[in-house]
Amino acid sequence: MVNRTHTNNNKKNKKNNNTKGYSLGTVFDKHIKCEFQDHDVDATMKTMVREPYVHHVPMMTGGIGYDSVYNFYKDYFVGKMPDDTKVERISRTVGKDQVVDELILKFTHREIEFMIPGIAPTGKYVELPHVVVMKFKDNKIAHEHIYWDQASLLAQIGLLDSNNLPIKGIEQSKKLQELVNMDCKKSIVSR
Repeated sequence: MVNRTHTNNNKKNKKNNNTKGYSLGTVFDKHIKCEFQDHDVDATMKTMVREPYVHHVPMMTGGIGYDSVYNFYKDYFVGKMPDDTKVERISRTVGKDQVVDELILKFTHREIEFMIPGIAPTGKYVELPHVVVMKFKDNKIAHEHIYWDQASLLAQIGLLDSNNLPIKGIEQSKKLQELVNMDCKKSIVSR
């Protein structure tokens, strides 16, 4: 995962450590690694509580409870993303029992059932900003709420015409990256 910026709003990060010394952000990163790099459903589930839930807000996909989340990961998510998928973190906010990441998911469109069910692969390149809210209980992930702009995704793969609708496609991601780069340059200059 590419990490452009890191924002931690809890200056007492030591309080966010579990008994083994891992911060909530470390658990979040391990979870993402198990999903996107290792493609290991069992290892992904070990980062979660016994009865977690995962909710992709735009499409209402995911699962509630261990079996449902496990099956969702196995059948639709882990190892099912395009081979060129990259996750770029824009920012992270860590609280007492919650981590919020602002990410950009980058990939070439192929069949992705949980995100765009029934849509044949277009081969178009997509950059899609996401917000992931992970709630923790006893230093394990209790739930995930994942947000993205479905209209932007549909515009980027050619199913919506952004010229005729008040929506943006890949421009969303490009502008966000431009703003982050501008902030990074400002913070380097001010040091």
